[in-house]
Amino acid sequence: MSQTTKRALAAALKKLLLEKPFHKITIGDITEDCGISRMTFYYHFKDIYDLVEWVCAEDAAHALEGKKTYETWQEGFLNIFQAVQENKPFVMNVYRSVSRERIEQYLAPLIRSLILGVVEEKSEGMSIRGADKQFIASFYEHAFTGVMLEWIDNSMKEDPAAIVERTSRVVHGNVVRALNVFRTDRVR
Repeated sequence: MSQTTKRALAAALKKLLLEKPFHKITIGDITEDCGISRMTFYYHFKDIYDLVEWVCAEDAAHALEGKKTYETWQEGFLNIFQAVQENKPFVMNVYRSVSRERIEQYLAPLIRSLILGVVEEKSEGMSIRGADKQFIASFYEHAFTGVMLEWIDNSMKEDPAAIVERTSRVVHGNVVRALNVFRTDRVR
């Protein structure tokens, strides 16, 4: 029942975002649309931002399901773009009403999860410090997040498949090269 209530709250928020700006939506608006009490909302979320974060995490988990390998990362990245595009009114309203930094806070963990999966896969059998793996993942996380934020800032006009293809050309082979630079088991 808990996930059903959370999904109902998420659907209500998305519906309300089609009608008015994010900063004008109250918890009362959301709970009224769902036909539940404010206390039920607070049982699941501490505030509206917490609900937005949950929505982003849920959409991302679905988008990235099984797509965190070197062979599938492009599909995972494209799925993130498509999930954002499918929720364009939601994303654009939050983006315009809250801040670019807040959207970045929502996107970064999704992209980090994708990239870290690739880094972990490609570093298997290599002797590399965890901090160095995190650094490589963080580097790509910031690059990918920046690309996505620029796309959102431009009202999602460019074809996500074209962006992912260009990103793939830039990244191809570079994760493995970076991992090799940080290997502690190779002769220097």
